[in-house]
Amino acid sequence: MSKSQNKEKFSLLKSFVALLLIAACLWASQWQFHRGLDRHSRNTIIETNSSLPPIPLKQVQSEPAKHEWKPVSVSGTFDVKNQILLRNRYFEGVYGFELLTRFTSEEGKSFWVDCGWVKAGINALTAPKLPELPTDQITIVGRLRLDSSLPRGSFFALPADKSDGLISKANAQSNSTTENFYIDLLEGSVPSLTPAVPAQLPELSDGPHMAYALQWIFFGGLVVYGRYLIRREVLSVKEL
Repeated sequence: MSKSQNKEKFSLLKSFVALLLIAACLWASQWQFHRGLDRHSRNTIIETNSSLPPIPLKQVQSEPAKHEWKPVSVSGTFDVKNQILLRNRYFEGVYGFELLTRFTSEEGKSFWVDCGWVKAGINALTAPKLPELPTDQITIVGRLRLDSSLPRGSFFALPADKSDGLISKANAQSNSTTENFYIDLLEGSVPSLTPAVPAQLPELSDGPHMAYALQWIFFGGLVVYGRYLIRREVLSVKEL
């Protein structure tokens, strides 16, 4: 009985495929790792900026991307005839809407203000009860947000007199007449401006990206081990 000099069929091809799989696993691991770093950096910025004291909007409105999430104060007037509702918003399991109202500052800048969550009416034909926003000049405080993060989706327009409920669907993409930022309302110069349910900060969690990065490294190791097992099985075959 002697051991034969067995040769593995398509060994180079198998090794090449294994190398491709290992490279893909390493790429996926790096991708998840950098996503984790980006998310951690974003969360740090949100947590830091949102805890700062309010500053005048006119000081940062020229570069909103550098100051997103910072509390700002601005004086002006609400246009209560120009409001839209973003549907499919829930608070503590209750269906409702996000109320957006156009605001014009003393300097003539026009932008949307997220006035918070409102509970839906008893049916689709009944408008929800909206907060009474003052129409005279007031000062509001809120978080500065980028226009690119303005809630997207299906909107309902509100009738000016708010008598019969919701009317035709409206498009939220009306940014050609507003600034490239909006504000999450937190409070104002009169108590009624404080939303019952203000816009919430996003979940400040780093997510599973780092765990996924390690998982892809593990998968790459499995590819190496699998290739080793295939090679060993071929070389250990004996002929009688």
